[in-house]
Amino acid sequence: MGKRNISRRQAISTASAGVAGALITWPLSAVQAGTFSQDKLAVTGGTKVHTGGWPTWPVWDQSAESRLTEMFRSGRWWLGRGEHVAEFEKQYAALMGAKRCLATASGTTALITAMGVLGVDAGDEVLVSPYTFIATYNAIFFHKALPVFVDTDPETFLIDPSKIEARITDRSVAILPVHIYGLPADMDGINAVAAKHGLKVVEDACQAWLAEYRGKKVGTLGDLGCFSFQNSKHLPAGEGGAILGNDDELVDHCHAAHNCGRPYGSMKQAPGYPSRGGNFRMQQSQAIILLSQMKRIGSDNDTRLSNALYLDSKLKGIPGIVPYKPAPGASRAVYHLYPFRYIKDQFNDVPKEKFIRALNAEGIPCSSGYGMQNRDGLIEEALTSKAYRRLFPESRLKQWREENILPGNDKLCGEAVTFSQSMLLGSRSDMDDIINAIAKLYTRRDELAKI
Repeated sequence: MGKRNISRRQAISTASAGVAGALITWPLSAVQAGTFSQDKLAVTGGTKVHTGGWPTWPVWDQSAESRLTEMFRSGRWWLGRGEHVAEFEKQYAALMGAKRCLATASGTTALITAMGVLGVDAGDEVLVSPYTFIATYNAIFFHKALPVFVDTDPETFLIDPSKIEARITDRSVAILPVHIYGLPADMDGINAVAAKHGLKVVEDACQAWLAEYRGKKVGTLGDLGCFSFQNSKHLPAGEGGAILGNDDELVDHCHAAHNCGRPYGSMKQAPGYPSRGGNFRMQQSQAIILLSQMKRIGSDNDTRLSNALYLDSKLKGIPGIVPYKPAPGASRAVYHLYPFRYIKDQFNDVPKEKFIRALNAEGIPCSSGYGMQNRDGLIEEALTSKAYRRLFPESRLKQWREENILPGNDKLCGEAVTFSQSMLLGSRSDMDDIINAIAKLYTRRDELAKI
């Protein structure tokens, strides 16, 4: 596929073209469908702003069918010679600007493999963002290590590098930043702390395919970077994952670890199984699907970016709606979800849950994003387990609980609202419906408060 390199500035220019027909500023003097601001809310029986559907996901590429059929008939379904997996690894590494790629069974197994190869082990501590999918810190627990949560900057939705150093202990071995929703984290700040304290960096880029930081793809800026190809992802194969790296020896060890410990590449060859490993291999069928899906990811990401920036430019004019702020150095987001913050004070203190319900009723599907997962039940289940009570002194576990107070993350969890990535593949008219629906809720916030 040809290289696509639309910049944020170019995308803003593209998004601005032709805006005159749908210019929405505050006050709402030019809402396209002015009757919507006068009509009662859909949640109370009024007319919905958006009456059509939304793009579905994933999108099947029929051109992949002949290769899949040929592969199935050959009987070479698993990695084995792995010609399709090897082809995908080569193409994905080139697409992302990395020296090497290792395909895995999932994003979770990519994280598990990468951390294990970099030395994360029982009794260690890993500094990690709390605003993420649960798999991020489940992968830390897999190694019987302790996830140490570093507070979130609610404006960027990302780990706050200025708060990492205070959480480092003599057991800290790695930092696991998360480019959540495809929003690039401040890798300069993170890498500076890591270098100062001799820590490894594993990027959780499981939602950030082709996102860029200072013009380089995220997932290539730490020691290793991990990706997911689960069904909802921009590059989907049902399940699947990958590790990117620029150090041949590291990636060779990852290959061994994901393939039952069998030595690979630069590793010393020995009979039997000289090192530990698991079966985290990608299947041939997944690789073929991914190769076909790679044909569209560049153009799809361009569409998502253009629509996201258009939404930013309009939604920021509505009181109480705050689009995400890029972290320093972030040059391109890819929006696995489109996020903004809902400030209820500007909506007559209408709770976020009621706002979301009303927006859904207007035909605009949305959700509340991630919750306060640093307080999930699985945390206490781990800390009170026999293994963790053996590995960590009670004084450390008590301190961990006392420090598990994250005001920035709590604030973000209370304010975040998100749209799915497939919605950003809609038309400009669809984007105007999103804007008009939110504007309608604001203009009728008195009515909304009474529901």
